[in-house]
Amino acid sequence: MATEKELSDFLTGVERRAFKQAVYAVKQDESALDIVQDAMIRLAEKYGDRPASEFPMLFQRILQNTIYDHFRREKVRNTWVTLFSGMSDKSSDDDFDVLDVYQPEDVGGMAESGEEKLARTQILNIIEEELQKLPARQREAFLMRYWNDMDVAETAEAMQCSAGSVKTHCSRATQALARALKARGIEL
Repeated sequence: MATEKELSDFLTGVERRAFKQAVYAVKQDESALDIVQDAMIRLAEKYGDRPASEFPMLFQRILQNTIYDHFRREKVRNTWVTLFSGMSDKSSDDDFDVLDVYQPEDVGGMAESGEEKLARTQILNIIEEELQKLPARQREAFLMRYWNDMDVAETAEAMQCSAGSVKTHCSRATQALARALKARGIEL
């Protein structure tokens, strides 16, 4: 049985990676924060009494399910918005000013030129596009192994498949990404 400190330490250690995974999946910081928070609460409420060694696998599965739930809710929400969008008052958009919502970026100690930032952003967008083109199981295995630093056994348990399948999915994903990025002129 895990203590409250063990649970707290686990959640503190996993929150940054979980947020990155959620942001990558849903592409919205606010939604990703909500997803991670929901996953953490579910782990604490339903599985907080489990041994600490089980937390990584349980949390990964809960996080994935919470992301899937988000997409299901978005699909339903978008259906209703589409149905009722013709009934909205269009005059409210006349008062919109981009300066009201613009927030400048916080520049840290290390200055990055506009050209460097543009190049980095373009490369990240290309990598993201190519990741989206991967088959779902390959993308899932790749992200768990290389983004979340999970080992093969943990990934296999989370994906509910064999360790050999995880290795195959990861190998195929890295080969496909390398080919796609090389074809687009990116050498990493």
